[in-house]
Amino acid sequence: MRKKLLALAAVGLLASATMTACDDSNKSSNDASGGSGSGGGSGKARVGVILPDTESSTRWKDVDAKYLKQAFDAQGVPSEIQNAEGDKANFVKIGTDMINSGVKVLIIANLDSDTGKAVLDKAKEKKIPTIDYDRLTLNGGADYYVSFDNEQVGVLQASGLINCLRSQNVSNPIVAELNGSPTDNNATLFKKGYDSLLDPLYDTAKFTKGPDQWVTDWNNDEGGRIFTQMISQQPKIAGVLAANDGIAGAVIKVLRSKGMAGKVPVTGQDATVEGLQAVLSGDQCLTIYKQLKPEADTAARLAIDLYKGQKPPVKSQIKDPESGAYVPAELLSPLEIKKADVKSVVSAGFVSKKDLCAGKYAALCAENGI
Repeated sequence: MRKKLLALAAVGLLASATMTACDDSNKSSNDASGGSGSGGGSGKARVGVILPDTESSTRWKDVDAKYLKQAFDAQGVPSEIQNAEGDKANFVKIGTDMINSGVKVLIIANLDSDTGKAVLDKAKEKKIPTIDYDRLTLNGGADYYVSFDNEQVGVLQASGLINCLRSQNVSNPIVAELNGSPTDNNATLFKKGYDSLLDPLYDTAKFTKGPDQWVTDWNNDEGGRIFTQMISQQPKIAGVLAANDGIAGAVIKVLRSKGMAGKVPVTGQDATVEGLQAVLSGDQCLTIYKQLKPEADTAARLAIDLYKGQKPPVKSQIKDPESGAYVPAELLSPLEIKKADVKSVVSAGFVSKKDLCAGKYAALCAENGI
């Protein structure tokens, strides 16, 4: 707790120092219900977007920024999209600079809730509407939230893993769980979803609960190290609930070194090229496809309405588990992807056939109608 408080204090000092160095002369009077203010500073009015990193998932490097920019450009709304590259201090700096240089709306996909809240608080001071994108900032007070039904993501992961294990006729299989980052509320929701199906099986001794560990910052290398320790302690692990495709890939690498790849079902998430290739090869049981263009388009729609001074309609709300506040939300539905479903992801244009079917995967693509 002391480390967390010190880290937050450091973030606050950084944000304060950056704010002092910037022009703070033009404060907006608009609020999240829609207004005509020019944003937080004297720069160009625009929508600001901060993405978290380029390592935890290829989506943050290759996909979201592209779709968001396309949506803003199509409506003639200027935007600035930056990636914090996994650096929490840089995340705060980018946010502070945007807030002080004219953004009218701010969208963030946080690295963690502490630094996300530091940015959201600064935006709130200047009455700049904010949208949490993909990840809810706990106790952050964002005006809107756009994501997927993340508990359902976990439910789909667990149901897929259960089916894969049952198809192998494994008796009382030991299941290892590699969860996402403990600072990412989505990872908590994924786990809540998959544990809702797995825990009853553990309780009735139909499955055996194996090692269960969080992977800090969704770091794939760390995930590989953790799983190496897990399987050395529990050599009879029969299934792995890996929270995303990156962690799944690290697990599969360890399994391959032991001659166990394809024999131990592994889950994933994000429908990355690597994850889909692993599904085609049989090394990975399934992945979860979250249609990122609809997610980006939805966030852009809300932001564009706010930019124009309009109050956007939303379909739902979600309760912040820390503050207890309800945040207006748009939650999209995830899809389970097994081998027979991979072609649908290609048909949707989410990944290209050229990338997916390169080299040794060409034959697998042909076998599966891709």
